[in-house]
Amino acid sequence: MIRLKSKADIEAMRMAGTILRRALTSAGAAVRPGLTTAELDELVRASIAGDGARPAFKGYHGFPGHACISVNEAVVHGIPGPRALVEGDLVSIDVGVEKGGYYADACETFAVGRISAQAQRLLDVTRASLAAGIAQAQPGRRLGDISHAVQAYVEGHGFSVVRDLVGHGIGWALHEEPQVPNFGEAGKGPELAVGWVLAIEPMVNEGREAVRTLADEWTVVTADGKLSAHFEHTVAVTEQGPVILTA
Repeated sequence: MIRLKSKADIEAMRMAGTILRRALTSAGAAVRPGLTTAELDELVRASIAGDGARPAFKGYHGFPGHACISVNEAVVHGIPGPRALVEGDLVSIDVGVEKGGYYADACETFAVGRISAQAQRLLDVTRASLAAGIAQAQPGRRLGDISHAVQAYVEGHGFSVVRDLVGHGIGWALHEEPQVPNFGEAGKGPELAVGWVLAIEPMVNEGREAVRTLADEWTVVTADGKLSAHFEHTVAVTEQGPVILTA
């Protein structure tokens, strides 16, 4: 069941989203060669705690970190640890926040120092595909319109969307209905209504779409070892159109 949010609910989620944005911006600004993923995780934790909120990922189904931090071929769910970033890496920082019983979820992929032209193109296309999907989050559109917009943009630029992982509804829980695939047919699926709130999150691979999970049972990586990028926002469907709560 898709649970509709009131204007008051959406404002409460915006508060969680604002706290998340501060944490993600702070961590992104710190990204540099030599910084460990554990140090990035601590920056996220401290920022969220300083705002009186809770990192939603910590302990979720046993996840050990406060943020999911995924490097290069890691798509999602990377566990923070002693790995030091090096020049040319891509690092995705995925953050969830709970404040007053309301959740927000967002991710960005950052360049570590100077990166290759191909890596920069992957970042640009993934970010733009998120914008394309968000633009479809209008009352009366179909869920497939969001999915198709992401897929068409990504594949039109020669990259692939991950199909084994999807976006999701969000609000009183970190993951709610509906699932939001990054591929699909325009005009298909349930009709979007005012009060839907969605975590739209393209995960885009440089090479093939196939992924696999490492022995740590969390980190999902590209099957071909090529780069991946991940951008995400929490988005409310309103009478005025899509409103990004994690901007």
